[in-house]
Amino acid sequence: MNLAGLETRTTVVFDPALPTDTLALNGNSLRGAALERVSSILELVRTRAGLRWKGRVESHNNFPTGAGIASSASAFAALALAASAAAGLHLTESELSRLARRGSGSASRSIPGGFVEWLAGESDADSYAFSIAPAEHWALVDCIAVVSAGHKPTGSTTGHSLAGTSPLQQARLADAPRRLEICRQAILQRDFDALAHIAELDSNLMHAVMMTSKPILFYWDPATLLVMKAVQQWRKSGLPVFFTIDAGPNVHVLCEAAAAPQVSARLLEIPGVSNVLQAPAGGPAQITDFG
Repeated sequence: MNLAGLETRTTVVFDPALPTDTLALNGNSLRGAALERVSSILELVRTRAGLRWKGRVESHNNFPTGAGIASSASAFAALALAASAAAGLHLTESELSRLARRGSGSASRSIPGGFVEWLAGESDADSYAFSIAPAEHWALVDCIAVVSAGHKPTGSTTGHSLAGTSPLQQARLADAPRRLEICRQAILQRDFDALAHIAELDSNLMHAVMMTSKPILFYWDPATLLVMKAVQQWRKSGLPVFFTIDAGPNVHVLCEAAAAPQVSARLLEIPGVSNVLQAPAGGPAQITDFG
């Protein structure tokens, strides 16, 4: 589910006077690995457009960066769209999704709008994301319980590279098609209970892999577990709510829109939850006049 209101705004300018690519995130100049990842996408765009000029990239997030709230997904989706437009390319949605995926796998899903599925594919050409339902299909809200707004010490890319060291990873992958089908049908049929069960199962499996990798990765904070346990108790009591957790300590607590005010208020009462960000389903990545 792509989120409305939590945004990355990125501008790209290709300039013949630039000696190298540059990157500024939230007003801070970045180099090293962050710039290298951005340059790799710019180079793909330059090659396709027959362009040699280096690029100036300025990006701003209105939500915490590197804290398990999909900032990389949002950032590389925005970069793919902005860079291709700046280079004069007119890419289709699937082409943009493939380009964004080269920066961050999850970014492929941040190109289309609403409820999105990413095709694993067998090559670059057939690994992209597409909408299975528009944002207005289901009035769900993601109430993100922020327990840490800081940058996580181990990034998602490193976490992915360690997954194969876990004895649980192969079983998780083997069962993925079944979980995906259940998730897809739950969304299409607006079956909240089915979606709640499969989302929590999938999240727990991913973190079980990280907790059994070498070295072990613990992304949860104490407050993370408090939120997880509270959410399951609330659902047993009749509140339509479930959790899922990215590679970070913050908890995505999804609920029906009518329950969002109550869910957010309850989350703020949990020790360690400093803030709650509310976001309904949102539209696709788009070119915007910043004015």
